[in-house]
Amino acid sequence: MNDVSPPHPLRDWIAEHLDPLGDHACEGGQRKSDYDLTPGGWLGMPVETLTPAAVLIGLVQRDHDLTVILTRRSDTLRNHTGQTALPGGRQDPGETPVETAIREAHEEVGLEPRFVSPVGLSTPYQTGTGYLITPVVAFVRPGFTLTANPGEVADIFETPFSWLMDLANYEEHERELPTGEKRRFYATTHDERYIWGATAGILRALHERLYGAALA
Repeated sequence: MNDVSPPHPLRDWIAEHLDPLGDHACEGGQRKSDYDLTPGGWLGMPVETLTPAAVLIGLVQRDHDLTVILTRRSDTLRNHTGQTALPGGRQDPGETPVETAIREAHEEVGLEPRFVSPVGLSTPYQTGTGYLITPVVAFVRPGFTLTANPGEVADIFETPFSWLMDLANYEEHERELPTGEKRRFYATTHDERYIWGATAGILRALHERLYGAALA
């Protein structure tokens, strides 16, 4: 995890607004969730123990801007099929969130750990599918090559960090399930990429950590 490139001007400032790398989402504290826009929560909300998971918010140091590595999940996956996602997955026993995020990014998109320099943890996020996700924020040194794992990832792309951190680019959307239940979520579209649900919620929660804007 060596970062030999010059530090990005925002690196220390971002790190100061995040939780220490050794923290764990399962230890309690503030969290965001898929239920935030649905008063009273969803029908059938999971009450069992949540499954720990982690994602990598990889900030790539491009010349023109920081960008964030995102993926489109494979259409064959059981959960969140075809959705835009941050690289990540469930924590293996004994793993820290940082170890999980780096391992999953390597497995899913071929990002070698030597290019990744974690700086802190953002706000944990609970999904409606029963996961408690710890977002690991890291700077990614250019020079890497990405290759999608076809069993998990259909596409890999980068989206400007400045776009994702501008709340004016987000809207509240609503979908009705076959049961008639309505679920609301945040969404944004950049370069014809639809970023919504848990991924949009995690990114907006990072905005709140960095800039202090309250999330409705």
